[in-house]
Amino acid sequence: MAESIAFTLNGKAVRVNVARDRTLLWVLRTELGLTGAKFGCGEGHCGCCSVLVGKKSVRSCNVFIGDVEGKDVVTIEGLAKDGELHPLQKAFMANDALQCGFCTPGMILTAFSLLRDNPQPTRQQIVDGMEQNLCRCGAHARIVKAVETAAAEMKGGGQ
Repeated sequence: MAESIAFTLNGKAVRVNVARDRTLLWVLRTELGLTGAKFGCGEGHCGCCSVLVGKKSVRSCNVFIGDVEGKDVVTIEGLAKDGELHPLQKAFMANDALQCGFCTPGMILTAFSLLRDNPQPTRQQIVDGMEQNLCRCGAHARIVKAVETAAAEMKGGGQ
């Protein structure tokens, strides 16, 4: 049964009429037209569907829309501010930390959460923090370098 569920999405108040047990991923993609979060494994293992809920990275394929009621959700589409890419987005481009780009939104949002919790991580902490996000193209070394670059650029600001 559909219910009216309100939350903040990329800084704007939204309201959707859907069943509470519909996954956040599919509400974002189908009802709201935001396709940055990708359907990968559908079981929360690959990280392609990662978004931020309360500035913490979550797997949107495992989160029910009812669980984000009243919360702040950020997708890759909402990470840039006033037309300016986030330092992580810039670092991924500068370090060629994407190949096909399928995993990139989830990687960036997971890295955002990692840097928010630990603004100056060691290389090993980055590897550990990103290891649950899979890149089938094998760009992991460049992804780690991009996160290091963004951390230096952000200077521990956890933006």
